[in-house]
Amino acid sequence: MKTLYDPWPWYLAGPIIGIVVPLLLLVGNKRLGVSSTLRHLCAACLPTASLPLFQYNWKKEIWSLYFVAGILIGGVIAGYLFANPAPVEIAPDTILTLRDLGAEPRSPGLLPEQFFSWSTLLTLKGFLLIVVGGFLVGFGTRYAQGCTSGHGIFGLATFQWPSLVAIACFFVGGIIFSHLVLPWILRL
Repeated sequence: MKTLYDPWPWYLAGPIIGIVVPLLLLVGNKRLGVSSTLRHLCAACLPTASLPLFQYNWKKEIWSLYFVAGILIGGVIAGYLFANPAPVEIAPDTILTLRDLGAEPRSPGLLPEQFFSWSTLLTLKGFLLIVVGGFLVGFGTRYAQGCTSGHGIFGLATFQWPSLVAIACFFVGGIIFSHLVLPWILRL
C-alpha cells in the first residue's frame, strides 16, 4: 500500500512511460499526446464548415478522449484516495525566493495564494499569471503542434527532429521567462 501513497522513483516511472509510447504506436498505431484531445473534443461538439481545423473524422481519435478521461479520473483517485498526508517538500532556496517576492508557500499545495487564488485573479498580477499565461500556453501548444509531453515523450521517442527543436525552445523560453519576466510580474 505504501507504493500507492509515495511518489514513484524516476527509474521506475520513466521506463513505464517509455515502454507505453512504442507499444501504443506498434500495437494500435496511436500517437501519445494530450493537447490534440481538445481539438477532437471541439470537433465533436462544434461541427462546423467554417473552421477547417475541425473538419476531419474525430471519431477515429475517440480513444484519446477516453485516455484523457482516464487521466482525470486517475488524478482524482490519486489526489483523494491515495493522497500523501505528509506536507509537500519545497527546496529551501525556493522558499527564500518566494518570501523575497512576498509570498508564503503553503502546504500541502505548491502554489502560493498570493499568486494563484480567486481574489488574485481580479488583480493585474493574477490576470497576467492566470489568464494571459493560460492563453500563451494554449497558443504555444497549437503553434508548436503539440504540448511538452507530446513532443518530449512521443516525438523524441520516435526520433522526430521538430520535437527536438520544440523541446529545446520550451526549455530556453522557460529559462528566459523565469529569470527575466516572472520576477517582474511577481513584484507588481
